Amino acid sequence: MPTFSLSPRVGFWLTSVAVCASLAACGGGGGTTDTTTTPPTPVTPTDPTTRSFFSRAVPATGTHAASGVLERAQSAGATRTPSTTEFLDWAQTAYPLVFPAASASTQQTWGSYTYRSYSGTDMALAVSTDGSVLAVSQISAAVPQSLALGTVGQYACAIFPTACHASVGTTALAQRPGLLSAILRKPRRFLVGLGSTSVSNVQAQGLQPDIWDQYLVGASAGGDWRSWNSPDGAYVQVVAANADTVGAVPMFTLYQMATNGDGNIQGLTNSTFMTRYWDNVRVMYQQIKAYGKPVLVNLEPDFWGYAYQQAKDPTQPFAHVAGVNSDCSNQPNTVAGVGNCLVQMARTLAPNAYVGFPPSMWPSIAGNDLNHLKAVGAATADFVVMQTSDRDAGCFEVAYTGAGAGCDRPVGLPVYWDDTNPNGNTFAAHLAQVSFYHQGLGLPVLWWQTPLGVPSTTPGGAANAFRDNRVQYFLTQTAALVAAGGVGAVFSPGHSSQTSISTDGGQFKRLSTSYLGTPAALP
Repeated sequence: MPTFSLSPRVGFWLTSVAVCASLAACGGGGGTTDTTTTPPTPVTPTDPTTRSFFSRAVPATGTHAASGVLERAQSAGATRTPSTTEFLDWAQTAYPLVFPAASASTQQTWGSYTYRSYSGTDMALAVSTDGSVLAVSQISAAVPQSLALGTVGQYACAIFPTACHASVGTTALAQRPGLLSAILRKPRRFLVGLGSTSVSNVQAQGLQPDIWDQYLVGASAGGDWRSWNSPDGAYVQVVAANADTVGAVPMFTLYQMATNGDGNIQGLTNSTFMTRYWDNVRVMYQQIKAYGKPVLVNLEPDFWGYAYQQAKDPTQPFAHVAGVNSDCSNQPNTVAGVGNCLVQMARTLAPNAYVGFPPSMWPSIAGNDLNHLKAVGAATADFVVMQTSDRDAGCFEVAYTGAGAGCDRPVGLPVYWDDTNPNGNTFAAHLAQVSFYHQGLGLPVLWWQTPLGVPSTTPGGAANAFRDNRVQYFLTQTAALVAAGGVGAVFSPGHSSQTSISTDGGQFKRLSTSYLGTPAALP
């Protein structure tokens, strides 16, 4: 068999692929077939319209399987098309185990192709002058394998996340959770996140969360999240940097409507308050755009429940929108205008922001607020924020009130859910509600602020060690969450008195590690 240097071998392969693409069929040799006479066999993806090579196993020439999943994002909103160099640079950064920069050749051309080869993984990646993307594996083998990867334009949203917004609504409903995970540059599996904890706590246990959630609280000059760091609004970058440190996607819980007290929504009619409110939202989105990578935003927990209690038709109650916010001069001065403006600002100011609305899930409302949520823009968002409870079950069982925990409030059905699911307040009943919102709004579901308590046969518990069984269920019965439309779950204490990853006896570490060993795939 003739001996080729690396560049001619890759160049011959590219030429062969180009020739093969113009034929009705191409044969592939085996055994000792000479590659000078028989072109390699192209490999066709099972679903070339949505899946890419990076979601497939790389042929084994070492331990260099792809580290994640990438979907070719819909590029209708893209404002620019990546150049060949930008695409190849991005591929090296996004998939360093497949295209390691340390073993990359210089950028070379062969005919209509520009490519880089990677001796460390026996791979090459090429872009044609027409924008077509091709990858080759086992380039040192007698018959390398090739795969068509669409066009560079299909990767625009992934390469330039602040230049366009990749919509999850472009594929079948069942596949939207997987698409959102891919847009977030995460593997196509159920994601596991953490919130309201410190980087040191996470690093001490060697945890690797997919999502990192923190609150943005308040809307009063000099006393809200914008003043926590300097310059103005820099807290967003602090959180984003911490998320990068632990390898997670930043998530912000926008919690400004409660500035005047939980349940007090009279600020909607106060022009001073709402001017500050919208100024803060603008700064948040500007900071998110400056971060430059995908970010999740949870829009105003509880507020939509209080608004529903005030009026089931959100197009009626007055709220300052157009008159005090030039970014939404086209929106009505109503509660519906508030929700739609939050989405509109995300799309125009920070296309890399992916936003979600949280149904209240209060027993008196749950399941009745779907039309209300649609009217405020929840179906035009990117995901549904699902809640189970903001406290451990045991906290309610002992009606704990220390440090303002507020666990003496009525909650209705038994708070410690029955995982055998016979009746009453069960996991099955909850997942039926989740599926209702998933299908009704047509979006993936992300659980948020899921309690971290540890199961016990003894009701109650004590501060920082209340019992609960949602972590255990969620991380051992994850397929059921996926079946209900779930993309992931964020676990965090809803109050300083609740169980945390530092007081759970290692439960989260143990269960999350076990789950990630055999994760639940997203469709």
